[in-house]
Amino acid sequence: MIEVIKAYPLATVISVKDNEPLITHMPLIYRESDGKLIGHIDIYNPQTKLMRDDYDLTAIFSGPQCYISPSIYTTTQLPTWNYIKVHLKGTVKAIESKDALKESLIVMTEFLEQPDHKYVLEANNPRMDSNLDYIKMFEITITHWEGKFKLSQDKIKRDTEAAKQELIRANQQNIEPFLNKVF
Repeated sequence: MIEVIKAYPLATVISVKDNEPLITHMPLIYRESDGKLIGHIDIYNPQTKLMRDDYDLTAIFSGPQCYISPSIYTTTQLPTWNYIKVHLKGTVKAIESKDALKESLIVMTEFLEQPDHKYVLEANNPRMDSNLDYIKMFEITITHWEGKFKLSQDKIKRDTEAAKQELIRANQQNIEPFLNKVF
């Protein structure tokens, strides 16, 4: 599950206020030293008010996913959908230190720039400094882990391998046409 979080750090973060879910998509970085998730949120996001001490939330990380046609199997099957998800529940703690926020932004950028590190966010970056008042940092203590996956694991080895290759192919093939339509 940690590998999914590291490879697909954009989480769907869900909080509830007055029986209404608030949902934000944001990268969360897993801090190995203490097993917490670190995130940042814009002060104008309505969910920011819920990123305070001991507030409960759910974070969902989505790995690769795709439709699996029966045509890829060597045995008779029905259509299905394969996916990898990680659901986490936790409690939030607001981090008010601007120095911690700044360091966290630098560390997150370093993590997200892997493996090439084509960009380095410098500590003395004036643009970052001018935006620190508009960003809130928080950490999430994970209280519950749940891995959800459907990877044709109930099939024979040949069909499981075919589903794996389809998952790889679909996730590579589907991205370019989609981006060409969006951009």
